[in-house]
Amino acid sequence: MEESDLIQRATKGDAAAWEPLMLAHQEPVFRLAYLFLGDSDDAEDITQETFLRAYHNLKRFDLTRPLRPWLLSIAANLAKNRHRSAARYLAALTRSFRAEPPASLDVEQHTSQNQDAGQLWKAVQQLNMDDQQVIYLRFFLDLSTAEAAQALDVADGTVKSRLNRAVGRLRVIVKNDFPTLSEGFEI
Repeated sequence: MEESDLIQRATKGDAAAWEPLMLAHQEPVFRLAYLFLGDSDDAEDITQETFLRAYHNLKRFDLTRPLRPWLLSIAANLAKNRHRSAARYLAALTRSFRAEPPASLDVEQHTSQNQDAGQLWKAVQQLNMDDQQVIYLRFFLDLSTAEAAQALDVADGTVKSRLNRAVGRLRVIVKNDFPTLSEGFEI
């Protein structure tokens, strides 16, 4: 059955039509939330919230557009809000105790490739949220420029220019903070 048919049925209250749509898009929604938050439990919460919000707002969805970018847009907004909320909470704790928050525990990497991937992810996390989002959508989730533009609700050219600037900033971070990455990767 076509995605648009399932969406139309779900819009009319057919919950059984919504289930295959969730299953088809659950992994990329979870992956994007995980990339933003770095915690699988939080990413799972965001994934569930994304599908709940999408289901309740299906009547506003444009059936001429693909569903995935819309879902990713919802997930990205929820994850950014959760990230901001967590950052405010940590800042408040830090001020109240006048101490730095404990450093996150690093999981020992078993291979050089995993170490590089971990360092690259840390480098991307140093970017601002808008830069992270465009890099996650385009490279980590492998969306086309058009799909990323739909998820961000911007023009294709805007994605290209944001991506160009974000990659430029990432190059500087890698060069300064992760020099071993710059030896093995062409960013």
